[in-house]
Amino acid sequence: MIRAGRRHLVRTLADLAAQQGLRTERYLKLKPYEAAGFPVPVSSDKARTRLFDGEQVDAYLMGKSVPELPAKDDAEDLLDRRECAAELGVSPRSWDSYKRAPFLAAHVTDVCGVDHWPRAIVRQYQADRPGKAAAERAGRPKRSGDQVPRDQLPAFTAQLLDDDPAISAAAVVQELGVHRDTAQDALTHLRADRMADLMHTDPSLTPEQAAAALAYPAGQVRRATVRAQAVLRARRAAPYLAEVSQALHRQGWTTTDVAPTVHHPADDVVTAVLILDGPCPPALALVWDERHGWRTATSRRHPLTKGAAVPPAGNGIRYLATGTTPPPDALTAALTA
Repeated sequence: MIRAGRRHLVRTLADLAAQQGLRTERYLKLKPYEAAGFPVPVSSDKARTRLFDGEQVDAYLMGKSVPELPAKDDAEDLLDRRECAAELGVSPRSWDSYKRAPFLAAHVTDVCGVDHWPRAIVRQYQADRPGKAAAERAGRPKRSGDQVPRDQLPAFTAQLLDDDPAISAAAVVQELGVHRDTAQDALTHLRADRMADLMHTDPSLTPEQAAAALAYPAGQVRRATVRAQAVLRARRAAPYLAEVSQALHRQGWTTTDVAPTVHHPADDVVTAVLILDGPCPPALALVWDERHGWRTATSRRHPLTKGAAVPPAGNGIRYLATGTTPPPDALTAALTA
């Protein structure tokens, strides 16, 4: 961790290489930072970017005694991803869900390209979570609203799933005070994402095998096994969707070239929406469906058609180019035809 008041001293391996007059590639090959007595990184173990305390490094290079860093935890210590997870007693993957909470997102600090959070913020987040206190309720009161904001639900549910891979939707309802359907959807999405991660790492695994490896009961993951396969297909389609987004941006039809967010309207289907918000676009929005390819939409606010098992049709809707993944230039040509 980066001790309180020492952020300005942090250096990367590239900084250390420049300090010694070496190219970064040469420095990484020589690995002087692995020599006996060289200061240990202030970044966590297994961190992708290693960070060092500049005062310690300077002392080492000058042959002086390396000063000790403060040993006592401070509220202003800066913790990286793994350290935040350890502070909460969860996995780093769970922290990746938690950090999207507005409170944590508002307090993230970039240190040499690595996200950090003050220890006090992490502890306050932990204290403010619904946690076990909600378990005292006999259940969700009839006609009451969800007790956890929707944007924070994945993070809270992720911790419950970490603690008990076999947790049921009913248990999530009791813990967090949300509707059963909301709890079931959150569990399905989280389990599917984690199963997809495992299947990506080991392509030989079936969804059922991935679920078993994660200790998910077979009776609780029927939807998740279907969705996990769709998640993998969505990840494979992401580069193509990014190319299309960039092509439309070059035409001036969109104000951003960021790849669109994919949707799984029926768990087993992958769709994506591109809002054409530039000046004088040829359509309000485009919808990509892995089954039917690209089509125009008649609404920017509601471009997807609910329960569209068959291709939607009607005034203002037309299908573009040929195939489900036409080249971006073919798509733009079809839009201007």
